[in-house]
Amino acid sequence: MTTRRIRGAAITAAMVTGLAACSAPSSGEGDGKAAGSVVIGVASEPDTLSPLLGYGKDGNSKIFDGLLARDAGLKLRPALAKALPKVASDGLTYTYALRDGVKFSDGEPLTSADVVFTYDTILDAKTNNTARSELDAIKDVRADGDDKVVFTLKYPYAPFASRTVLPIVPEHIAGKQDPNTGSFSTKPVGTGPYVLSAWSKGEKLTFKANPHYWGGEPTVKTFTAAVIADDNVRATRLRSGDLDGAVLPPNLAATFKNNNGLKTYDARSYDFRAVTLPQENKVTADRAVRQALDAAVDREAMVDKILDGAGRPAYGPLPVDDPWYAKGIERPQDLTKAQQILHQAGWKTGEGGIRAKDGQRAAFTLLYPSGDKVRQDHALAYASDAKKAGIDVTVESATWEVIEPRMKSDAVLAGFGSTGDPDFGLYTLLHSSLAGDGFNNMARYDNPAVDKALDTGRRSQDQAMRKAAYGTVQRALVKDPGYTFLTHIDHLYVLADRWSGLTTQLEPHEHGFASGPWWNIEDWRPKK
Repeated sequence: MTTRRIRGAAITAAMVTGLAACSAPSSGEGDGKAAGSVVIGVASEPDTLSPLLGYGKDGNSKIFDGLLARDAGLKLRPALAKALPKVASDGLTYTYALRDGVKFSDGEPLTSADVVFTYDTILDAKTNNTARSELDAIKDVRADGDDKVVFTLKYPYAPFASRTVLPIVPEHIAGKQDPNTGSFSTKPVGTGPYVLSAWSKGEKLTFKANPHYWGGEPTVKTFTAAVIADDNVRATRLRSGDLDGAVLPPNLAATFKNNNGLKTYDARSYDFRAVTLPQENKVTADRAVRQALDAAVDREAMVDKILDGAGRPAYGPLPVDDPWYAKGIERPQDLTKAQQILHQAGWKTGEGGIRAKDGQRAAFTLLYPSGDKVRQDHALAYASDAKKAGIDVTVESATWEVIEPRMKSDAVLAGFGSTGDPDFGLYTLLHSSLAGDGFNNMARYDNPAVDKALDTGRRSQDQAMRKAAYGTVQRALVKDPGYTFLTHIDHLYVLADRWSGLTTQLEPHEHGFASGPWWNIEDWRPKK
């Protein structure tokens, strides 16, 4: 999901209820033991369920399907397309043949016109989709009869097929509405295994099996996504049997390890925690301050103490075990170096050990979303490390509604990370053309050399050239950090051990709602 609250939330959340389902005590539904319904607790809800506005763009939406999907190992497989695309030798044309007999949940057939409508609408500048830049390579989308779609690209874009996991919407419904204000955002119709049956904003989303699903009606007939923002409350409700499963921070997930009725799942991820260092803040705009913070932070301690070992130090936006990771950029905490950098840049030690330069104290505010214990702990540890270098960081919690208008000048303990090709996460994080575009490039980072490397990586099909470009990006971030990268976190889930077919994928930042062991809930079967 690419919605505002889910983008910013540390850990997304949903609770699933339905016929004879496990549910909140106030709902009066079921005893929680029926295999045909599942209740899963996580921490926030999407702002929209419309793919035209960004919902489900990375796949795994339960309401919609893309032309392609990803399996447990993230390998692309056909979904609405009957096969992987045929790609022209010049890399500029991708042709998809649609699967026969697919229907939307209202019973109407899927056609190539629906695919063209979906992409054309997202690419329309009047549509409020902040992920539009991810489809920049597309020059034209056209239907070839009712069952074929042809994409023509502006330039060869090596990972284009992975972009076509984007969900397809029905033109006969969404085409009659304004994509920004129409009811489709809350009353979606798709081809996926489930349909939305109710949505109480701030409380829960309830889904039921789609009888028209081309993959066969799921065994799990109902589930409801209920918003449980507080980690401790989520854990308590799981422990009481009120939930079938939950996404939890490491310290709380560890308390369930000896529970015989529950099973813990550990999903590796690209998800990282970082501090945005906005260029419009007088202190964080100083490169020396940003370099000093990078040297002062103790990433290893954060992994050990905050994540209980369930993660890795983050020396940049890509995890250390990623094939695109630039080896050699690892760096331990070095307070002496941090102090030297500041001293040489004219930041002199002043009252209380806090440095100052030209009358400006080395001080700034660091915001984190309320109720997110993992981010809170990262923020406090970061502030403690910064103070040792002479930088005063004031940690403050707030809702995303409060944080969003302040991102321009205040630092934020943020979370990002996309699976698959490095272009998917790095371009939106760093390219200057996206500075301040919603949650894209939150730090308003502007480095011409990085922009050039990102453009090279996006437009080249030569793997060696692309790897060199992304190496350039990662090394530039060491010299000119726009963010302080802290940790890559594992995603931990605890679930009642009543079903078979459960797996986890390598996950992006957004998790809990569409990822986790329930990414393929339509394939679950009750244990015998």
